[in-house]
Amino acid sequence: MLDRIHEFRGKLHSGKKCLGCSITLSDASVTEALGQLVDFFWVDLEHTHLGLESLLNHLIAARAIGRPALVRVPTSDVASIKPVLDMGADGIITPQVKSADEVRQVVQHCRYKPIGDRGHGPRRASDYGNYGGGVEYAAAANDGIFVVVQIERADALADLDNILAVDGYDSLAIGPSDLAASMGHTGNYNHPEVQKALETIIRKSLAAGKFIGSGMGPEAQFAQHLFGLGAQWIQCGDDFGYMMKYCAQLYSSIRNFDR
Repeated sequence: MLDRIHEFRGKLHSGKKCLGCSITLSDASVTEALGQLVDFFWVDLEHTHLGLESLLNHLIAARAIGRPALVRVPTSDVASIKPVLDMGADGIITPQVKSADEVRQVVQHCRYKPIGDRGHGPRRASDYGNYGGGVEYAAAANDGIFVVVQIERADALADLDNILAVDGYDSLAIGPSDLAASMGHTGNYNHPEVQKALETIIRKSLAAGKFIGSGMGPEAQFAQHLFGLGAQWIQCGDDFGYMMKYCAQLYSSIRNFDR
């Protein structure tokens, strides 16, 4: 059940630059189609209309295409995290964390005892009870679920060293736009102060033995820049954004054609 996320970890350990797409539309055929191109999915419940039924369809499609599905939940509350894990998400991305204490709570919600305090009722995640019983699934989930917290606030940046000292999660993910806004530079993540923050987050994450990823729009140059700084996995754009961008480019080239 967790083969896809172990394969993803293997890619990161090998040094492969992993690219993924944010899923924002409800039709699961979007995931099925894009799965041939991406290393992972970032299914977004924070900024979209997607509900749990739509999420379930995307998880089924991601499993069918053999790609891990990381789900960005709306908040760090247990009510946001528990049903998503029990539905079989390969990983959780928690946005807008503020402190090491909040990160510890995320770990508690995502890991079973003795690491955390996740309630036991995995349903689909345990292959509907066929995954070797509760004890075996719990051990596999503790080892397998990819737990991510997003650094996209100035207060989290200030508490970065303490956040990195927390055990039980796998990766940080940068939110460049929100981080820039929180630092007083809305819309300008190329500001020197923001760039210094990005470099610091990436450098310290790697030194602490954590994976480091980022969310972002469909901007090849900025993605290359983040990879150059040491980022290992990047969500670069989203489903509707690809559609809109390609449509705009295609129509512009046709309308501007001059015989």
